[in-house]
Amino acid sequence: MEYTDYDTRLAAYGVITEGERVLLARLRFPDAGTWTLPGGGVEFDETVEQAVVREVREETGLEAAVGPLLGVRHHIVPAERRIHANGRAMKAVQVVFRASVTGGALRHEEDGTTDEARWIPIAELPHHRHGLLVPIALGWAGALTR
Repeated sequence: MEYTDYDTRLAAYGVITEGERVLLARLRFPDAGTWTLPGGGVEFDETVEQAVVREVREETGLEAAVGPLLGVRHHIVPAERRIHANGRAMKAVQVVFRASVTGGALRHEEDGTTDEARWIPIAELPHHRHGLLVPIALGWAGALTR
């Protein structure tokens, strides 16, 4: 399949840890109740780094500084599983950075794609439904080996 035959969604995420905890946001949709890293779609006029800062602020109320690139993941979403059906498959490209909190106060997002932000102990992740990106990114950050 040629690149003109499918859509691409570029998203950026931040891995933010504090001691043995990781900052996560709970999705309201598309996978309600699933915990994910703070992050999301990159707007047309911003860099992936700017998107991480904006998304962390929107989803958690915290200000963030972007650190090193940890990795890039991609997966295919078949046309029939797309949220916004248009008959085309989508390649989701997820760019993950290490990030740190520089200010702000933890709060939940209102009227967005997430409905709760929380510091979750990494050891308790098996007891929380989370997306595949969470353990992959924590592995890239070396946070699963502590």
